[in-house]
Amino acid sequence: MLGGAGILLTASPALAAEVSYKTECIPPSISGLPPVQGTTTVQITAPAQAKVGDEVEVVWKTVVAASKNPDVLDLDKDTVKPTGTIKVGGAGSGTLSMEGPRQNPPIKKNSPMILPEMKGKLKLDKAGDITLTPDKYTINVSKPISTDTKCSPKESVGAAATIKVTDGGGTTSSGGSTTTSGGSTTTSGGSTTTSGGSTTTSGGSTTTSGGGTTTTSGGSTTTSGGGTSGGGGGQTDFPGKQVSVNMACTSPGPASIASKVTIDAKKSGGSYALTVKTGKGVMNSPAPLPKGGLTPSMVIKIGGADSGTVTVTGTPNPAPLEAGKPVDLTDMTGTYKPGATGKATLSPGDLTINVTLGGAKIVIPCKVQGASPVSLELDTTKQAGGAAGGSGNSGANGGSGGGDDLAHTGADDTGALRALALVAGTVILLGGAVFTFTPWARLRR
Repeated sequence: MLGGAGILLTASPALAAEVSYKTECIPPSISGLPPVQGTTTVQITAPAQAKVGDEVEVVWKTVVAASKNPDVLDLDKDTVKPTGTIKVGGAGSGTLSMEGPRQNPPIKKNSPMILPEMKGKLKLDKAGDITLTPDKYTINVSKPISTDTKCSPKESVGAAATIKVTDGGGTTSSGGSTTTSGGSTTTSGGSTTTSGGSTTTSGGSTTTSGGGTTTTSGGSTTTSGGGTSGGGGGQTDFPGKQVSVNMACTSPGPASIASKVTIDAKKSGGSYALTVKTGKGVMNSPAPLPKGGLTPSMVIKIGGADSGTVTVTGTPNPAPLEAGKPVDLTDMTGTYKPGATGKATLSPGDLTINVTLGGAKIVIPCKVQGASPVSLELDTTKQAGGAAGGSGNSGANGGSGGGDDLAHTGADDTGALRALALVAGTVILLGGAVFTFTPWARLRR
């Protein structure tokens, strides 16, 4: 049982101990299934003794997962990948990130979940007893579409292993010592964090620069870094300011998106043709997708003298996408017809990602978090049938503002997601990723 538990620079054999704890697992929200309670049994393997300065390997083995694979879908070989967190206590403080390979035997419906072992490396920087306590874990299933089931303790969990760390003459650092595995690898190889817990920042987050709005003289161009204003003088092109927007998304999409967004306008008669650009690599592809398998759309908020929304829609991806690889969203276009006279502001709103996989259509809504910054300001003249108080929007092809296949945002999201989970008459798309105790009778309901 301990043969797979490798140890680095240790002074004593590895010891393994088990702990069980009540667990709540949250299925992907797109599945429409409620949270389910279960019990997880974990075996933690770590050296019994080590010296300050050693880097040791810790192994997490899931002896019993919180539930069986539901009676919905057989899981293929090597489609399941776990990640988790161990709390480091005693003489240390912080967390140790654990990661396992995408490796499993075929798992039949209504049979126990078999998860591969997770590993992480811990740099020991202080003498004393270091306790290791299993905490949250996530189970990812890659087929037929990538989905996550997130499980967390619902009671106090006891330590599963203790490492006695002696002062072997190595350098010590104040506070506890923990390391986290970085990115998609198991560990980050010797990196340490000091007491107070380990925190990381997401690499994609950006902040906007600049302050108030500025325009250049002559009415023909605008400067970057400030708001832009379109008015008279025969000007037709109105470039917007690049702003940063943070969004929270729904599984199977990313947990969040931090992207730069620019809204440009071109005047045509009394209306404006809008082009909305997002930053590079705003998200990773949720699954291998063919050409034309992913289409973005966004709601543009109208403020200032005018009000309402405009929906802009992009073209489908021009080339196939690899699972987990960064995705550049295509430019989104639509038409804004002013409903009021005065200075109207345009701000990025909620983003919708439409995925077509086989014969199924999946909608991933991403909602703006906090206030949405203004990208463009226009001097407008009221047009008949304009936006004020409602929706003066049209899609890229001159269709309705919502688009034929776009999900509504707001209170209708839950119903839309439940309906999508039943595309083609089944929830099979996501059932393989939902590791719950839910009986098949409940799933049918």
